[in-house]
Amino acid sequence: MELAYYSDYAVRLVNSEEPARGKDSLTSVEAVRSLFGGNQSAARRATDADVTRFRSVRGRLRAVFEAADGGDETLAVDLLNSLLLEFPVSPQISGHDFRDDDGRPLWHMHLADHPSNATAGYAAIAAMGLAFHLTEYGVDRLGLCEASPCRNAYLDTSTNRSRRYCSDRCATRANVAAYRARKRLEAGHGGDRGLAADSAQRSTAGSER
Repeated sequence: MELAYYSDYAVRLVNSEEPARGKDSLTSVEAVRSLFGGNQSAARRATDADVTRFRSVRGRLRAVFEAADGGDETLAVDLLNSLLLEFPVSPQISGHDFRDDDGRPLWHMHLADHPSNATAGYAAIAAMGLAFHLTEYGVDRLGLCEASPCRNAYLDTSTNRSRRYCSDRCATRANVAAYRARKRLEAGHGGDRGLAADSAQRSTAGSER
């Protein structure tokens, strides 16, 4: 499992809440377990007490994205470092069940946590994955969706650092809204030009009299 994969843990947790819409899907232990994806052995450790703990970590991870999105690199790094210190991990070389043509394991780095609870394990993985992404690709690769009122977190993996939305759906919605706004503006300017023309015509007619 590549270290970059773990950054998705942070995104999944942050996006379990949509503050601007008043939505929060993290309301049960089942919701907590679903965040672990295929890591079912870790998910089974979750209890009802982890719901509140997960929400606390979620707020701290969102603060990292907010700082990065606002251009405050130092704050983003400081916030992430505090999570890394509180929730440490142990990197290990792992082969799982994958084999190459010679029948040998395909070795890769794996983050092994030794948590006291499910939240500590998840937070350790999420923070380390996000730290790897930040140091490898840059703080400006952590963003919040610009399609109001979404504000979901995303990791920009575009070649030209141009991503602004969390999904194609939000990008389309924002483009449609921008198009309609331009049309309203153009219609307003058209009306202004019409009024100006009418005024000029009346002025000309008055002078002729």
